[in-house]
Amino acid sequence: MNEPEPAPEPAPAPTPRSEVAAVVERYARRTEPGRYAMTQPDVWMTVQERQRQMLRLFRRLGWADLSQRSVVEVGCGAGDNLLELLRMGFAPQHLTGIELLPERYALARQRLPAAVTLIEGDASLAVLPAAQAAQADIVLQSTVFSSLLDTGFQQQLADVMWRWVRPGGGVLWYDLARDNPLNRDVRGVPARRIAALFPQGRPVLQRVTLAPPLARRLCRVHPGLYNVFNLIPVLRTHLLAWVGKPLLAPQRGSSTELPTP
Repeated sequence: MNEPEPAPEPAPAPTPRSEVAAVVERYARRTEPGRYAMTQPDVWMTVQERQRQMLRLFRRLGWADLSQRSVVEVGCGAGDNLLELLRMGFAPQHLTGIELLPERYALARQRLPAAVTLIEGDASLAVLPAAQAAQADIVLQSTVFSSLLDTGFQQQLADVMWRWVRPGGGVLWYDLARDNPLNRDVRGVPARRIAALFPQGRPVLQRVTLAPPLARRLCRVHPGLYNVFNLIPVLRTHLLAWVGKPLLAPQRGSSTELPTP
């Protein structure tokens, strides 16, 4: 008597292609050349603030030697964040970037050392090298999720990112926390949404980044005004979050606001 064949494993959920195409269109509408150049005073103040907070986070985690830590960045763009990590002490052979847009991928490949792994395409479908899969100390995303307006696709990408993180590592998140009424192509991702995207994680959150429109005006007068007005928490528009993956069985915990430095 023939035994029934086992049921096939369910196929992974397909990527919502309409959302991927929409992301490409949204980025194509961003026609502000030089707006985010480091020569802009508000940009360098924002970047330096974020760098300081990231380095403080690594110190709190007890990571003195960053050269042995591995990072996967989702939406690496032209490689700016990966270049920052190299300057912080991360080793190029332990860095991986994934970028959807071909022109940004090409620029990143031109700017970054050959030892940095770069993958072109949809991060939710990316296949990491075997040595990196589920072994990343950090999976980084910077202002990617605020550009994803499809909540299902957000969750799909978050699930993939979480699978890449090793126990004891985490998702490093930097993104807009509030909606921008002047830009319908982005949507803020508040703390409760981060917790929902990573239900097995332990989010630790900090408000950073002086509201960009205000920062631009103030820094035209003097860059030092950025730090003065950034002391007012309500004027900060982004969240820097560390969503740690527990070493043991996960216990859902509430999000925590880090104290203001």
